[in-house]
Amino acid sequence: MAERRLVSSGGLYEARYGYSRAVAVGDSCWVAGTTDAGPDGRSRHPEDAAGQARAAFGIGIAALEEAGFGAADVVRTRMYIVRSKDAAVVAAVNGELFGAIRPASTLVQVAGLIDPSLLVEVELEARRA
Repeated sequence: MAERRLVSSGGLYEARYGYSRAVAVGDSCWVAGTTDAGPDGRSRHPEDAAGQARAAFGIGIAALEEAGFGAADVVRTRMYIVRSKDAAVVAAVNGELFGAIRPASTLVQVAGLIDPSLLVEVELEARRA
């Protein structure tokens, strides 16, 4: 049976709600929904959807790296936005980071995230070949 490895960011919500930033099992790794929230749970890039997306993807990629994976191993991204006007800029950040590897990607608009200052949440899935 493959070893299960948990990666924690030490973030505000992980211990409170019982989840890990990332879980790696064998040659696969899943990164939980990630925002750019600071220690107070609010966005570090208020009103800047592109900045939030870059920061959230950066946190997700760092979690992958801690689990022994890298950005080149990403096979799926999911982006959640609260404002439809942010779709193009958030998708563009996805393209900047993953355009060369072209993972399966989904972008959806949601009613809101856990704090009103948060505009973007992302998820990553990775698999080593």
